[in-house]
Amino acid sequence: MSKPSIPKGTRDFGPQVMARRNWMFDAMRGAFERFGFQPIETPAMENLSTLTGKYGEEGDQLIFRILNNGDYLAKADASALAAHDAKALTPSISKKALRYDLTVPFARFVVMSRNDLHFPFRRYAMANVWRGDRPGKGRYQEFTQCDADIIGTDSLLCELELVELFHAVLSALNVPNYRIMMNDRRVLSGLAKAWGAEEQVGELLVALDKLDKIGPAGVDAELVQRGLGDQARNGVKSLVEVTQIADPFEQLHAVGEMLAADETALAGLHDLKWLLGQVRAAGVPQEALCFDVTLARGLDYYTGGIFEVRVVDSPVGSICGGGRYADLTGIFGWPGMSGVGISFGADRIYDVLSHFDAFPEGLEVSIDVMICRLDEDDAAVAHDLGALRLLRAAGLKAEMYPDAAKLKKQMKFAADRNVPWVMLSGTAEREQGKFTLKNMASGEQVVVDAAGAIDAIRSAI
Repeated sequence: MSKPSIPKGTRDFGPQVMARRNWMFDAMRGAFERFGFQPIETPAMENLSTLTGKYGEEGDQLIFRILNNGDYLAKADASALAAHDAKALTPSISKKALRYDLTVPFARFVVMSRNDLHFPFRRYAMANVWRGDRPGKGRYQEFTQCDADIIGTDSLLCELELVELFHAVLSALNVPNYRIMMNDRRVLSGLAKAWGAEEQVGELLVALDKLDKIGPAGVDAELVQRGLGDQARNGVKSLVEVTQIADPFEQLHAVGEMLAADETALAGLHDLKWLLGQVRAAGVPQEALCFDVTLARGLDYYTGGIFEVRVVDSPVGSICGGGRYADLTGIFGWPGMSGVGISFGADRIYDVLSHFDAFPEGLEVSIDVMICRLDEDDAAVAHDLGALRLLRAAGLKAEMYPDAAKLKKQMKFAADRNVPWVMLSGTAEREQGKFTLKNMASGEQVVVDAAGAIDAIRSAI
């Protein structure tokens, strides 16, 4: 018999990890709701037609397709099957797929629910997504995204609020040395136009988006591979030089000189200047804000401001991202609905907090009190169960050891689980309707009834 295993790029989460993850999700949810976002949930799987063509050339290849139910080969394209042509075969054997992100399903949801929503609409969603990426450090095939979007307005105030939301969440999570990177797709498109690569802007952005992974030389090699000319290659080299300028406003000025009189691109540059100034005024630390003209974000649906969050000396890449999409709902038959959204990569944030040992202490405490069993007779069981129910009714997290095992074994069980309080009663205590309450940290013990135990535990929480 083979050993049990799980697919590469997936993970099991034990109680300690889940306690930390739930703390993270609670902090995010609290921030989202303070900023006025409402929760929604969409299915784990979508129609394949909903997802394809939305994530760019490389993104489409990473979508996890689901085989049709039953005999999926019954309606398979015979010629494609005979030719071993997987790309041609897929449409005939797969009509559904696991969601790649939470944004495209959100756009689909908005179109289908538009008569029930009030616009501008603010939503948040926290759910798993799946990507057929090669597993590696900080890169998983199943992971959790936590998204916040505002749809139904072009107002730049939305971008401002979302950058402030980045700061609010990451501060609440104790994420150290994070950098909020900002750019605008209009600026990048303007640069491509200035370099004579307007018809190849998609190719240019795909290559540029890999700069932090493969470096300037790698990007240059990819530009050559993708057929970009010398003008574009020299332009990218100039952009890399601009990133060495320390002051973001000076960087913006240097980029502006490259854009000539491109009104659309200059409007994007103007918005970035305004946004940087307003975010600073809002109290986001200056060192946490960066203009990164090489930031491209690989997804096709971004049309305006784009964002990414990285952590200095982190073991993983970006931990958050997002941007403005001018017409995402248009792909589902409702044009003209502009929106902007950001996503927190919960799994990468977890990896960062683990790397820097930044989780708060005490998260692994699963219960407040455990009742030990000393006797099996009916009177002892009734006494212990009565107290257990009172503890829970008072809002305390409590459990009772199920067997009257040796006390040493029960106490070790409580210690291994970091239970802060233990209650136990022998014949003498039961006759008085009382328990011995032990503080597991200090070792101090007092004899109290259930109400006294509740008061003592509450005062210590």
